[in-house]
Amino acid sequence: MTNQNQPGATGIKADSRAGESGQGRADDDATRYVYDLAEGGAHLKELLGGKGANASEMLNLGIPVPDGFTVTTAACVAATRAGGQWPEGLAEQIRTSLADLEERTGRTLGGSERPLLVSVRSGAVVSMPGMMDTILNLGISDDTVEALGAEADDPRFAWDSYRRFLQMYGEVVEGVPAHAYEDALSAMKRDRGVHNDTDLTAADLRELVQTFKGVSAEYIGTDLPTDPHTQLERAIEAVFASWQNPRAGVYRKAHRIPDDLGTAVNVMQMVFGNRGDTSATGVCFTRNPSTGAKELYGEFLLNAQGEDVVAGIRTPLPLAQMEEALPEAFAQLVETMNRLEVHYGDMQDIEFTVEEGSLYLLQTRSGKRTAAAALKVVRDLEADGVIDRAEALRRIEPAHLDQLLHPAIDPGAHREVLTRGLNASPGAAVGQIVFDSDVAEQRGKAGTPVVLVRWETTPDDIAGTLAAQGVLTAHGGMTSHAAVVARGMGKPCVAGAGQIRIDTDAGTLAVGGVVLHEGDLITLDGSTGEVFAGALDLVPPQLGEDFATIVGWADEIRTLGVRANADTGADAAKAREFGAEGIGLCRTEHMFMAEDRLPAVRAMILAADDSERAQALEALLPMQQDDFTEILSAMSHLPVTIRLLDPPLHEFLPDLVTQALTVQRLELSGDGNAAELARARRLLGQVRSLTEMNPMLGTRGVRLALLYPEIARMQVRAIVRAALAVRAGGGEPVVEIMVPLVAFAEELRRMRAIVTETVAEELSAAGADLDISVGTMIELPRAAVTADEIAEHADFFSFGTNDLTQTGIGISRDDAEGSFLAAYEEGGIVPENPFATIDADGVGELVRIGATKGRAAKAGLKLGVCGEHGGDPASIDLFNRIGLDYVSCSPYRVPIARFAAAQAVLVAQEADAVSS
Repeated sequence: MTNQNQPGATGIKADSRAGESGQGRADDDATRYVYDLAEGGAHLKELLGGKGANASEMLNLGIPVPDGFTVTTAACVAATRAGGQWPEGLAEQIRTSLADLEERTGRTLGGSERPLLVSVRSGAVVSMPGMMDTILNLGISDDTVEALGAEADDPRFAWDSYRRFLQMYGEVVEGVPAHAYEDALSAMKRDRGVHNDTDLTAADLRELVQTFKGVSAEYIGTDLPTDPHTQLERAIEAVFASWQNPRAGVYRKAHRIPDDLGTAVNVMQMVFGNRGDTSATGVCFTRNPSTGAKELYGEFLLNAQGEDVVAGIRTPLPLAQMEEALPEAFAQLVETMNRLEVHYGDMQDIEFTVEEGSLYLLQTRSGKRTAAAALKVVRDLEADGVIDRAEALRRIEPAHLDQLLHPAIDPGAHREVLTRGLNASPGAAVGQIVFDSDVAEQRGKAGTPVVLVRWETTPDDIAGTLAAQGVLTAHGGMTSHAAVVARGMGKPCVAGAGQIRIDTDAGTLAVGGVVLHEGDLITLDGSTGEVFAGALDLVPPQLGEDFATIVGWADEIRTLGVRANADTGADAAKAREFGAEGIGLCRTEHMFMAEDRLPAVRAMILAADDSERAQALEALLPMQQDDFTEILSAMSHLPVTIRLLDPPLHEFLPDLVTQALTVQRLELSGDGNAAELARARRLLGQVRSLTEMNPMLGTRGVRLALLYPEIARMQVRAIVRAALAVRAGGGEPVVEIMVPLVAFAEELRRMRAIVTETVAEELSAAGADLDISVGTMIELPRAAVTADEIAEHADFFSFGTNDLTQTGIGISRDDAEGSFLAAYEEGGIVPENPFATIDADGVGELVRIGATKGRAAKAGLKLGVCGEHGGDPASIDLFNRIGLDYVSCSPYRVPIARFAAAQAVLVAQEADAVSS
């Protein structure tokens, strides 16, 4: 029922319209584009967007929400595909729903008596905080402002609403720069000698309205439209268009949200938080989004509208202080927060308005949170019986677990606090000060660590936030745009550091007498809100009890094993600490690159005959043995897959141009003696003989081993001796030897013979026995399509998806990522970087073919992946569906892979349930 005696949106509570048959009409009428609020519910989220569906759901629960209607995502998609032209019937349906809204409220849009004012808000299916547009107070004009003020007995409130509408409409619909209005507002406050917007009088605001009209006309060349129906249509068009704005595109790409979902548009009767000190607006979370603790968390502003809080226009007050200012509304809000969390079974992010003591909820959604908070929330909800463990695992985003691996400031570091702000998003960040989002994006992508420093971030700063190590703002609160976005991305953020003074023209940040310049290093502690000049030392993170508990739940569900790629004992130990079940790839060439080993490696390459080469290999053998001993010890009782030498030999020598210049310098200058010049010429000749036009497809891997089998024999001897040493020390080595770059079954047959013969020799000499598996990497298309032949000589396959992507698609990673690949992504030619997420239809199909053929020839063939895709959640889902045994990734991605493997099982179970 509605109360028609207030000028604001009196809201609707659960009445006879809630839950009517309209809930099912989406399927009955495919051309229906508009739904009244009472016709929706959470089950229509894909059609009504998150905001509209949840507003309807709250109505069904009896929670007070402003009345209104929702234009569907389908309308946005249709309009976008038609170049902005609305689908047939949309305009008429909007007019009909508006007329129904006017009838229910007893108000008229544009009416000179009892005017109806509405908000026009975006509402995507997947929450995208601040990325799209909102217009408030639509319907106010020269014809209605006096009536609104008279009805409320508060002219100041009416003129304040009018100036807010002009600014938002001008920015969002007409493209007037925000600073144009802000400059005019600041100038008036200076002229009146006041600090806050709320100190301006009704007469001041009346004058400001005229000023804003002039600002708008100056930028767009004509007056703003005054017909409210025209304004509404153009506002809806602007919200549709905001789905395509650059910041929304960046956000969708960062969060893997499809580009074709579109946004709904929610048209709701205005409720006014700017009607004096009995009115307020705010944002709250049902739990602390940084820690997950069940505690009061949020902010509010008296005598304000919603954008003032989320945009950081005024620094808000802690929610707890609302109990004193508005006790009845506060008590109702707390009770409603608890109801919504129980109903949705998740932490909620809620926007609310209090109009003259009456509470209204504008929206609720699952709140963005840090990874640490996500773990605690689902663990607590599972303990309370609200969700089960499977649902708890679905709630964790594997890619966001990187947040848990953020470093902290070294407790022993010398700390002189420069300033303090709000601890808006945890973690520590060190980087160069940058004041501009575009510069932050450029420098960040170039590999320079930067900290984005702003008065307050706006949605347009999304790209710079993504590229920065952390964010520092002078203004805004714990629920400001900067805080919400940073938490969602796992970026440390200190917000509302009010002591800092930013001069973007001079490129300086000042705190008291300390002045820092753009490019100077700064350190943020997002966990404490402290800011430090210079670069403080950071220490690795410590994973807590919540992590250990929930990753254990993942391990109970997943079927894919998770190994790590590690080349040193320290890396292997770290991988085991993160839960790796073995080493899926140990690259022996990295050991050869060490500075103390290069002379011996080069001696082997430059050997004049077999005798010299044998001597050089004998010098390398104990070094390799020590390396393998460390790794096998760290992974005792777990499998370790050691890849024999893979790169071409010239990689261990100076490059051709450098060595040629060295010879030329010695020849021209006479520096050095004849022997030195002879050595340099000899090295140049060897470099020339080994240099290839396309070394990635040249003499490397198994090809090199078959040409120089003594190299492979040395490595195998080192592996066997290391394994026996580990066993003698009480460990239990599990060794797998992997032959790289096999294209022909005959290559592997011959190579296996070399390996097994060498192993037998070493074991016979030691009087010992040891089981060692021999397998190969599948990294060439021919190997994948002839996997049945290759499997006859293999105990296991490991798909090297990095090279398989290069050879399967026909692109060089080093060249492509620096040239056309980014343009391909942005242009939609490829959905994403195929080196980050596997090309499922191409390279993924090669993996499927190889796995299917390999197991057809040898049923017990072990199958794994050792490319970087082994740590990518989307790729892991594919590998699980193909039926691989394990994935292998970098040590720090092991926790992500464990979660992703569990979620892959849950996704498969859901798909099976639907199909059955």
